[in-house]
Amino acid sequence: MVAHSGNHKNMKDTPSTFSAGSRFMLIAAAFVIVIAGLKLSSAILNPFLMAAFISIICAPPLFWLQRQGFSQGFSVFLVIGGLLLLTALLGMFLGTSIQDFSRQMPEYKEKLQTDMGDLQNWLASKNIKIPENVFEEYLDPGMAMQLVGNTLAGLGGAVTNIFLVLLTVAFILSEAAGFPMKMRLALKDPTDILSHYSRFLKTVNRYLAIKTWVSLATGIVVGMTLWALGVDFPALWGLVAFLLNYVPNIGSIIAAAPPVLVSFIQFGFLKSGLVVGLFVGVNTFFGNFIEPRYMGRGLGLSTLVVFLSLAFWGWILGPIGMLLSVPLTMIVKILMESREETRWVSILLGSSPTPDAIPDSDHKKEK
Repeated sequence: MVAHSGNHKNMKDTPSTFSAGSRFMLIAAAFVIVIAGLKLSSAILNPFLMAAFISIICAPPLFWLQRQGFSQGFSVFLVIGGLLLLTALLGMFLGTSIQDFSRQMPEYKEKLQTDMGDLQNWLASKNIKIPENVFEEYLDPGMAMQLVGNTLAGLGGAVTNIFLVLLTVAFILSEAAGFPMKMRLALKDPTDILSHYSRFLKTVNRYLAIKTWVSLATGIVVGMTLWALGVDFPALWGLVAFLLNYVPNIGSIIAAAPPVLVSFIQFGFLKSGLVVGLFVGVNTFFGNFIEPRYMGRGLGLSTLVVFLSLAFWGWILGPIGMLLSVPLTMIVKILMESREETRWVSILLGSSPTPDAIPDSDHKKEK
């Protein structure tokens, strides 16, 4: 009996063999291993992530077509056909615009070099002497135009590679309708998992839908205003503004750089200042008034977390990670929220709680 009670006591003490510090070290080590694996496999992982999120966007029209009486196979065919047509048109437009811009680049470089020389002479006339190597190293016209060209080439490459993603999208959509039924058959108690799955799909769909309409409005306003100002390639810059508006925080800055530079080459400081004001005004209006009004608190992520997630996922997955930083962080938040022991992580990732969200016991403690 004594031996039995002793063994029973040891069994009770077994869970406490790992101290809090040891558990933290194990979790930290696992986190580092997972992040390293994601970074090393980014080349393989990125197409699947893009396919997954394109599938989320395409799921509502697919289910709508099925509700209208179309078969699953024909609905998938229609959705994929629409995606192919849209991608082909986008690819042709980007390819033609990039070629036209490349032909103009030598002229832009020469004009920018002349403007830099005039600026240096004007500064010298005001007794502000700047060494020539400063202009060559930090205000190199060739480097500036090459940066614009590389940005456009990167966008063109992304549109070209998306054809490889569409095949994966077709297979995902063909399985989408039967996935909840498979989960119910595979799991003993699928209610909780399916509720989180449904919440994730609704949240991401809402975010992507609002972001798409806001980005489209941003691109149209930018393109029409640049056309009215006479800036070269206004439709191209509108398309760039539309695509890069999906990247939080810095996307609008990157989108503004090419048209500002081109307008400076064409017209000088005055109109380039107007273009800067255009981008500041458009992004302030849509980013600070329109998006918050329609998204409300449904996104559930703090502003700091959105910014940090942009850097974090961009470092791990590259440009695709920057584009998908908000949906990926929402996945992490929902996963952390599903378990009681990790719920505190979800709270830290979320937006600031209102006083009503604090339990009454906490209010009494504060008093």
